[in-house]
Amino acid sequence: MTDTPYSVLFLCTGNSARSIIGEALLNRDGKGRFRAWSAGSHPKGEVHPFTLDLLKSIGIDTGFAQSKSWDEFAEPGAPEFDFIFTVCDTAANETCPIWPGHPMTAHWGIPDPAAAQGTDAEKHLAFAEAARQLGTRISLLLSLPMASLDRMTLKTRLDAIGQTQD
Repeated sequence: MTDTPYSVLFLCTGNSARSIIGEALLNRDGKGRFRAWSAGSHPKGEVHPFTLDLLKSIGIDTGFAQSKSWDEFAEPGAPEFDFIFTVCDTAANETCPIWPGHPMTAHWGIPDPAAAQGTDAEKHLAFAEAARQLGTRISLLLSLPMASLDRMTLKTRLDAIGQTQD
């Protein structure tokens, strides 16, 4: 096991909900073993207010949360990622920047809570469901014996996590 935390980037199109939630949950639950960031291919420019409400409701400080472009993570001096997880179908099918270090990638698609229709209560429920799904996948990631898995096995496991139906 390395003393250096694994670096993870959560990607989505708008970087206003799912990727921000993934970043927050992994930074909280990774307990120093992981360091997460998030970005979008076409960032909204602001974090969805229901994302902020959700994070505050589970005790996560939202001071980190900002909608940003994935371009800033492809520039010199940006973190070198071990893993990149796309959390929406649109970002998974887009051409991504060339990432230094050739990180392992996996698609962990989650329905977009920002697209939820209905009452505010129903919309909040969609955000809670996205967080639950991401939390389950992050828990599975954290349970992997990273040091003992070869690259191909790890890739297979990361892809399987993305297919988790809980």
